[in-house]
Amino acid sequence: MSETTVKMDEKGRIIIPRRIRKAAQLKEGSYMNIRSKGKMVIIEPVEPVADKYFGAFKVTNWPEDLDEFVVEVKEKWRKKSAT
Repeated sequence: MSETTVKMDEKGRIIIPRRIRKAAQLKEGSYMNIRSKGKMVIIEPVEPVADKYFGAFKVTNWPEDLDEFVVEVKEKWRKKSAT
């Protein structure tokens, strides 16, 4: 576990040092959940949905119209789960 001291600016922003970002595998644009527990502030990265389901679906050919593809897949799933 890494620990360091940082200073909060007038707008409440802090900089997460590079070594901590690297250790936590945080990238620019990452989303975080932030909460307080007493005087403690807890910052946790939010796992992207795409990473969560990576490899769960196999697509052999990408469709020309992705919107149409999504509608078709939802319809198949709805019919399958209705039985």
